[in-house]
Amino acid sequence: MKIEAFGVEEWMNKYEKGAKYNIAETCVESLTVEQLINLSDDPENKITEIKNIKLDYGDIKGSEGFKKGVSSLYNTLSPENILPSHGASGANFLVMYSLVEADDEVISVHPTYQQLYSIPESFGAKVKKLELKYEDNYSIDLKKLRGMANENTKLIAINNPNNPSGVVMGEDILKAIVEIASDVDAYILADEVYRGLSKGKKLPAIADLYEKGISVGSMSKIFSLAGLRIGWLAAAEEIIDICQLHRDYTTISNGKIDDFLSVIALENKDKIFKRNSIKLEKQLAILDQWVESEALVEYVKPNGGTTAFLNYKIDLDSETFSKKLYYEKGVLTVPGIAFGREGFIRVGFAGNKQELINGLKLLKEFIHENK
Repeated sequence: MKIEAFGVEEWMNKYEKGAKYNIAETCVESLTVEQLINLSDDPENKITEIKNIKLDYGDIKGSEGFKKGVSSLYNTLSPENILPSHGASGANFLVMYSLVEADDEVISVHPTYQQLYSIPESFGAKVKKLELKYEDNYSIDLKKLRGMANENTKLIAINNPNNPSGVVMGEDILKAIVEIASDVDAYILADEVYRGLSKGKKLPAIADLYEKGISVGSMSKIFSLAGLRIGWLAAAEEIIDICQLHRDYTTISNGKIDDFLSVIALENKDKIFKRNSIKLEKQLAILDQWVESEALVEYVKPNGGTTAFLNYKIDLDSETFSKKLYYEKGVLTVPGIAFGREGFIRVGFAGNKQELINGLKLLKEFIHENK
């Protein structure tokens, strides 16, 4: 089975560890184990509990505490609607593996996380890309989506908030997508790993809006716990059952210590979300002020998530731009070509604050040295 190289992940694999200033990271700055445990009401007891965990397979479908905690992130779901995975990437793969067959049609927004279109392509599905255009503020063209959907459409894949742009599809848009999917009896897979920290009205989950909607989340981005490698899919029980049938072939269970630490985070989600929301707001302001002051860069200001897609005005293709920036300044960004877009780079603004400030300063120097 052939599959396209995963542009973003290949890039990060190659360059992330050597960067002096990583402004490509997409997670809100990670917590340490000590910081996480200290959020609980009784840290010493939690440490004792960890010491006494027997390292067997544990709950194959996830602990009740984990599923209860995740279901609390949704309005209409119960623990029976939650299935844990190896990160959100594992959940996205599992959904595609379980539902998409050769000769099915899949519609995916683009640009987006590459899994959403490269995986179904590798299964032999016909993938139609619905382009989200910079000049339209990355808004979805509902009329075009309706024209693309038909009786052969098995699944519509969206990413909300969007990676790389950080732009949110609001409730009205989501409901319109649900109507289109319902008319052709298609599933909707929504990669919602950045959902939960958007400013303003709480962003609805697709699994709360549609009986064939599948929401994917993880402990990585908004919980600042990427090292736990735990994600999940949230959906109707019949979808969970189908995915569990296929999950038996890919994942026996998640690690018990990872599950245990995830439960602590879920039980203290309000504390984590407060910390991360404040951080996001302050650091987006830093990025926004930088863009406003830089005549050779513009963007659609993110209103969700942790990433921004910068449109630069110098004569370098995006891969050359990002490589030169890395080798000359030690600053890591992601070239837009990894998302099928030239003239752009993706930055993450939710990591270490000083690293963001230093990285943006050097990015400005680089742009003016190469204009």
